[in-house]
Amino acid sequence: MMKRPGAAALTGGALLVLLCPGGAAAQDGQEFPREVSGGYASWNTTSAELDDQGISLDVTEPAVQRSADHSWFPAADGGADPESGDVDVELGGSTLLTSSSAGSRPLPLGGLRLRLDGDAGTLYARTVVDGRARELALADVKSGAGPAVRTSGVTWTGLRASLTQDGAALLSEWSGAEFTAGDAYGVLDLTVGTGDETTETTPEETPQPTPGPTTGKPAAPQRTTAPSATVTHATLKPGAEQQVTGAGFEPGEIVLVAIDQDTRYQAVADETGQVSRTFPVYGTAAEGAHTVELTTVTGDRRAVTDFGVRAPA
Repeated sequence: MMKRPGAAALTGGALLVLLCPGGAAAQDGQEFPREVSGGYASWNTTSAELDDQGISLDVTEPAVQRSADHSWFPAADGGADPESGDVDVELGGSTLLTSSSAGSRPLPLGGLRLRLDGDAGTLYARTVVDGRARELALADVKSGAGPAVRTSGVTWTGLRASLTQDGAALLSEWSGAEFTAGDAYGVLDLTVGTGDETTETTPEETPQPTPGPTTGKPAAPQRTTAPSATVTHATLKPGAEQQVTGAGFEPGEIVLVAIDQDTRYQAVADETGQVSRTFPVYGTAAEGAHTVELTTVTGDRRAVTDFGVRAPA
């Protein structure tokens, strides 16, 4: 992963404050019925049009960057309420903005924390300016739909971020470009593992730490068997709907779905280690073979299958 040279300009103390988890935007004391137990946030910054402002974005581990405008950040800690759609989650890793403006130092944004209260919320961040750390509400976030609740996790999709007054001022002062409150700052999808309450936790959590005779045996092969992938239709026409199903993943594991090497979706494995995702085949899809790849966010394990597209009638 690229490490831009400007990062070395940060003082050791300021960098430590920036990257140390748990400090961004103080919690308000709200207690959540579910603890976050893993997960990832996908952040697509295409709508932010950073390139038009001469700004590029990089990330630091444990976050991963699949393309210049699409990154994934692991859920490090937090809580969620699936019924209300509330969530407060810290994200691992940080972003590093670099401007083409002469003399502009890279701008690190760490301590990322996403807070949702129903269908609206805030993305908080910690940064270092002139060697001093500061916290701010970077962007407002609005959701177009309620969360998708599963036994092992919850997913929020289409979370549209827009710069706050503080966020716009920070980027403007740093880059010399013009940013205003309300400017688009990308779209986030968030998937978090939640464990589950009392009776619901047993089938998911017991196999992980214990080799019990009832719930432990079904989970064991999922750890030792390579993941597999299948599609519902071996061949289909352009514009039709396809479904990919994967098996052999860890319960609660986040899996990226790529069609023809273009990562488009993420899914969370259920308590049996299976994932499923339905997707449209573009009307412009070329005749011939196409691939679907399921990959863990860490890239450690993957499964690939293919399907054919017939020529339009």
